Amino acid sequence: MHCYFLRHGIAEEPAEWTGSDFDRPLTRAGRVRMEREAKAIAELQLDLELIVTSPLLRARQTAEIVAQRLDMTDALVEDERLAEGFDAERLGAILRGHGEAKSILLVGHEPAMSATIGKVVGGSSVEMKKGALAGVELSGPAASTGMLVCLIPPKLLAAVGKK
Repeated sequence: MHCYFLRHGIAEEPAEWTGSDFDRPLTRAGRVRMEREAKAIAELQLDLELIVTSPLLRARQTAEIVAQRLDMTDALVEDERLAEGFDAERLGAILRGHGEAKSILLVGHEPAMSATIGKVVGGSSVEMKKGALAGVELSGPAASTGMLVCLIPPKLLAAVGKK
């Protein structure tokens, strides 16, 4: 199973946002950049079968941009387990719930995504910048360990998608 992790795009800063953190959106620049990144993700031909997103607005907006670019809006689902408290145990539960998928994209938040990826790949330190994409190859949906196959910084994704 191929599990890809995408951190949400550039969002309004928490200190400057007056609403609920749940409703904190991508900035205009964040949406534009994510459009470029989505184009690059499409060019990677990851053979995604499912996109699972945190219900928080900035992650949902990120996932929607990618889903539209990949023509996968029907394969986009929300899962609260990708919000606060996401960890390796929740990752396993999400993957077991979608065990038929051979390639899945999870859209979520920091610091949980980096910590979860790090734990799954053997205790490594991983840093997911806003809009970064990581890929982990797992032996199956119940696997609690895997191998990091890619970690693509957002600047590279955006540059590839700009062409």
